[in-house]
Amino acid sequence: MQVKANDYPKESARVLREEPGVRESVTAATLNFDGKRRQMYAEVDSEEWRDFAEGVKNHVLSNLGTYLTQAEAALQRNGVQVHWAEDAEAAQRIVADIAKANQVQRVVKAKTMVSEELGINPMLEGLGMEVLETDLGEYIIQLLDQPPSHIIGPAIHLSLEQIRKLFHERFDTPPEAAPELLAATARKLLREGFLKADMGISGGNFLVAETGTLALIENEGNIRLSTSAPRIHVALVGLEKLLPRFSDLSVFLSLTARAATGQRLGTFVSLIQGPRRAGESDGPEEVHVVLVDNGRSSVLADREAWETLRCVRCGACLNACPVYRQTGGHAYGYVYSGPIGAILAPGLVGLENTKPLPYASSLCGACFQACPVRIPIPKLLLTWRNRAVEQGLQPQLEAAAIKGYAAAMTRPWAYNLGSRALRMLPKEALDNTVLPVVKAWTEGRAGIKPSPKSFRELWDEGI
Repeated sequence: MQVKANDYPKESARVLREEPGVRESVTAATLNFDGKRRQMYAEVDSEEWRDFAEGVKNHVLSNLGTYLTQAEAALQRNGVQVHWAEDAEAAQRIVADIAKANQVQRVVKAKTMVSEELGINPMLEGLGMEVLETDLGEYIIQLLDQPPSHIIGPAIHLSLEQIRKLFHERFDTPPEAAPELLAATARKLLREGFLKADMGISGGNFLVAETGTLALIENEGNIRLSTSAPRIHVALVGLEKLLPRFSDLSVFLSLTARAATGQRLGTFVSLIQGPRRAGESDGPEEVHVVLVDNGRSSVLADREAWETLRCVRCGACLNACPVYRQTGGHAYGYVYSGPIGAILAPGLVGLENTKPLPYASSLCGACFQACPVRIPIPKLLLTWRNRAVEQGLQPQLEAAAIKGYAAAMTRPWAYNLGSRALRMLPKEALDNTVLPVVKAWTEGRAGIKPSPKSFRELWDEGI
């Protein structure tokens, strides 16, 4: 996909200015998700579960070559055809070759962030194939020709009124249609797509190296249909999605659901062991697993950023983030947004292409507290900020402001002069200031009322 992360400052300001409904919709949804996560974490010894999950993922990442080899062998024993994609171009070529070899005309897709990362939809459409998103949120944003705004809730930025208007214009539903009617309308259209599709595409929440089991979590049933109804099933799986043993899976399935949507377990969990076998009436004729690198090896080799690859794509850090809530995901300009996007994107596509993202945080630490695999997101945000400074990629305005602040704070005469000048500004200037920091403060708060005397003067007077 096209990376526009360097436009984050401009885009985030535009969303706040021109699309105030986004902030309202995203805040309501993420607060709901985060509240449910807290409840579900409280039901179990979440600290012990998180310790376990962190340890398992660290073990896999430290022995990734061994487990990839084991996974390939297990998948092949199950009758799965395994492909290796070094980058997005290779992944596109593999999927295109599978589609052409099977004369595919229609494709149904389960929700998969890695397919967004790889640009699979526009590639297949460019080959003349019909591609239908089957997750309700993905289907809605496909109708709007938009990218996902959230890892779990791709249409989280839209209000019910906006969706009602979209369905009224496209499918002639009543302008005040109930959510149940909107869902039923989409379900009818999607069912027709499942019956006509030649190929289904999914991602993979987890891939068990021991057994070659592909695990998929969902709440709508569309993934199960996408992976079983068409003749061909193609699963796009990032290298980091491996688990070593089948016995590890139960904790990760429950912990991911608790972190993502505040459920004890996803409504549907599919464990795929290969194509339809002799005597079986259901399932695809062929199953292909595409193991995707696309920058992950570089992240793994990074002595600090490698911990990012523990991510299970639950979206909990987005739900907990006060910065993400202001704009939703589109402003980030990359498929992975929010705190995880701010530390993953620089590793996958280069810091020079994503330099504002590590600064899109207050470093409050809520993301770390929410993360089910204990990724030290605040620490890694600082790592990427330090690298931006070292490489001369720090935002110029911020660099100049910090230098000016440091110069004033280390020179008492400059500090005193500056504070005296601010206190002398008229009230009108402070209420409608052009000073960047003060202006940002007063946009959401009452105007600043300076003290007639500085703190130092009051201290000297014994007040």
